[in-house]
Amino acid sequence: MKFSAVLTKKQAEEMLVYLGDLFTEVRLLDIEAVKHLEKNSLSLRAFWEKCQKTRLEYIDSRVCQKISRYVEIDGQPHVVEILNVLDVTTESFENVREQLTAKVRGYDEELYLDALTGAYNRRYYENRIRKVRGHAGVAMIDLDDFKLYNDTCGHNAGDLVLNTVVGSIRGCICKTDILIRYGGDEFLLILQDVDEEIFSKKLKQIRDMVCEAEVPGYARLRLTVSIGGVLADNETIESAVARADGLMHQAKNRKNMIVTEKSGIDSAEAKERQQILIVDDSQINCEILAEILKDEYRILEAANGEECINLLKQYGTGIALLLLDINMPVMDGFEVLALMNRKHWIEDIPVIIISSENSASYVRRAYEMGASDYISRPFDVQVVHQRVSNTIKLYAKQRRLISLVTDQIREKEKNNQMMISILSQIVEFRNSESGSHVLHINIITGMLLERLMQKTDQYHLQWSDQFLITTASALHDIGKIGIDEKILNKPGKLTKEEFEIMKTHTLIGASMLKSIEMYQNEKLLQVAYQICRWHHERYDGKGYPDGLKGEEIPISAQVVAIADVYDALVGKRVYKKAFSHETAIHMILNGECGAFNPLLLECLTDIQNRLKEETKSGFNKKENEGFFPNLSEEIKEETKK
Repeated sequence: MKFSAVLTKKQAEEMLVYLGDLFTEVRLLDIEAVKHLEKNSLSLRAFWEKCQKTRLEYIDSRVCQKISRYVEIDGQPHVVEILNVLDVTTESFENVREQLTAKVRGYDEELYLDALTGAYNRRYYENRIRKVRGHAGVAMIDLDDFKLYNDTCGHNAGDLVLNTVVGSIRGCICKTDILIRYGGDEFLLILQDVDEEIFSKKLKQIRDMVCEAEVPGYARLRLTVSIGGVLADNETIESAVARADGLMHQAKNRKNMIVTEKSGIDSAEAKERQQILIVDDSQINCEILAEILKDEYRILEAANGEECINLLKQYGTGIALLLLDINMPVMDGFEVLALMNRKHWIEDIPVIIISSENSASYVRRAYEMGASDYISRPFDVQVVHQRVSNTIKLYAKQRRLISLVTDQIREKEKNNQMMISILSQIVEFRNSESGSHVLHINIITGMLLERLMQKTDQYHLQWSDQFLITTASALHDIGKIGIDEKILNKPGKLTKEEFEIMKTHTLIGASMLKSIEMYQNEKLLQVAYQICRWHHERYDGKGYPDGLKGEEIPISAQVVAIADVYDALVGKRVYKKAFSHETAIHMILNGECGAFNPLLLECLTDIQNRLKEETKSGFNKKENEGFFPNLSEEIKEETKK
């Protein structure tokens, strides 16, 4: 039986309640009760020998299992006495033992196993492992950026991450080794009777396996762990854990790193240490800073702002941090900051000002120009080292967060675009068109919007609006799903009655979108509704279905209207042959297809050469590479601002 021999009063009460549900009778005997037991009593033997005793007995013609277990509760000796009546024959004693073992194991698992990961829990460490002495490899393993995964992807993803890490660790260790979930994202690993060489190899294997692991449903997540390891030699595990924990925190300074007492730092990126650029016209100041940082970073030096800019051009984001003086010849520190802002380098390369100028105006100006920190001379060596380390880690975490969010958005974009594309293709298939019409509308809409945003801010369009309008344009003709196929695919001219029916596709599509009540507040649905209902309206009020005029027509519907007309003209239909690009442009500009916004006609004229090239190529390149604007890339840029 594996429940702990050392318990608090509360733990003992919990244990008795649990055992009472498993067995027929459970008693707790204190020292006074033990004194009155018979000399050959099983419980008396367990008490004096401080162990567990078990035997099968016959009591009133029944087969019973009796277990007596010595325990200490709040430092006082006791015996737990368990009696279980078994509904079995005398021939099945072996099965009885197996059944009882399974019951006791279930108690042990509930008490000592982490419910999520299946690793041992912190209680197991405190009750069973902490005071054990022996020779073992002891490692503290911390999952890097776990809070980031939880906050960004949700707790379900966090749970999957933890299980993935545990699975990776278990794939590297033996059954006799002990894995404990020590904290929320910290694990304690104990490798029994292992030497230094094998211990180091095992930790490297664990680090590499975690890096290569894929989180189910979150394939873009890349996991890393920071590990501190020590060899315990006839000391308590508790003592070894304290030392391993200190080394693990050293490892977290760089992440994805192993630090052991014998071999020191072993990082997956150790061979490519991060570079720091020191910019100061004083050679002595450069040498002092280089001496402080050289053990952890590669050092580049520049004597003035001009040399600094040349090195920034050469190395780019290969420079992890810039230590910048203000007063220098040729180009001073503020001029460097100004140029870094113009080039947007300041968004990727953090700058710490180190200067003897400590007036409030200098400090304020430096922060306003994007400096991450300001250190005045004379400075404390440890303070400089810590601020450099903190700034580099902060920027690294920001980049990981941006990358993680961008990957998530890109995945959602792809899924949304795919579903909208499938739906729109169904409509086009029913309409006996090639299916490329939807792709063409997306491309032309995007080109028109891009030019419109360059020409004017009249409509206050942002990149997110461009994305929404272009995406929603795929649904412009969704209402045709409610039109009779005989009308949709009629090779000749429609009768007046048939044309009136055809015109209702705008209202059918709008009605379909309006009926999706749970998403009525979503901007994408609102834009799609505008396009579905009003992409056949005309600027002079002679369109349908509502006869809107001028700017009464939403700009989204105005842009898609021109894109729809152009592609209808240059494309082959059941009722017409394809017109040339030049003819289509002439007909639209000449008002033969209805009146359009003069500003949009200017945009069409501006992009006509690009449009002609796209028409010649049949939009093949765009169809193959994806026809939606990349919101995730835009978010990267927007995050930097």
